[in-house]
Amino acid sequence: METDEAAPCRHAGIPPATVVDSVVRLVENLGAHPGLLAKHGLTQQEFSNALPAAIEQIRGRRSAATGARQEFMTIMLQGLVDRGIASALEVPKSGADAVYRLTVDGIGDVAVIRKGAPDGTQGSVNWSVPDWAQETYLWWVFDGMKRNPGSEVAKGVSRLRKVFLTEDRKMLDGVIFHNDLCGTPGRLCPKNEYAADFGDWRLPPPCVYVMPDHDPGASSWNWDGATRRKFPGLLLGAFGIPAETAPLFTGHVGFRIGERKVKRTVITSRFGPANATTYRS
Repeated sequence: METDEAAPCRHAGIPPATVVDSVVRLVENLGAHPGLLAKHGLTQQEFSNALPAAIEQIRGRRSAATGARQEFMTIMLQGLVDRGIASALEVPKSGADAVYRLTVDGIGDVAVIRKGAPDGTQGSVNWSVPDWAQETYLWWVFDGMKRNPGSEVAKGVSRLRKVFLTEDRKMLDGVIFHNDLCGTPGRLCPKNEYAADFGDWRLPPPCVYVMPDHDPGASSWNWDGATRRKFPGLLLGAFGIPAETAPLFTGHVGFRIGERKVKRTVITSRFGPANATTYRS
């Protein structure tokens, strides 16, 4: 898919859409086979009534639990403290909004908002920038493998564009896509040579995208990627990437309103000298 180009990494073994459709039809048609259901102690009515709840249960098991996401996020950000990049980390309490407060040398307080799936209101719309934050980032900690990471990022950015263009609120400074699946055989990453140890994980650098500054009078925002932030370079420094080359590993998101009010988006991911991939819509 063209949206895959929003990130350089790929998932191994994503089934073709035709195979997925076949599995859907198989599940939907099981209720028409009473003999098969009887072997499992089910009637047709019981199967039909329980199917929606069963699907939700499967989805819940296959989705990253909040506790697992919190563990990953805490270990990652504590790694910045351990490396001397940040001086303090405040972890949100269980049940509170997942906003981490990281005190970073040379910036001040950085807010990292932990989210799961980018494609959803909860993952890309329900957030607010804290008053105390010098810079704020949405960090998608997502292990779904239905789509390649670039397509997930593109879906999240599509929702962020609507917020950017229609809502009067303080905007994000950037978005990040990264979790413990990155760099494994299941999610192949071209940045593995820069992998670093965080807890029990050896992880490649994250996909970091700088978001535009909000100027209500403009019609183009960060289309060429000229906007600069401080935190991405420091975050990438935790993976041994020097400050002078950090821009070569920092992507960007841009928006534009063209002729006839057509809304456009550009998402560029950078992963080293002369290495970049771009999605435009």
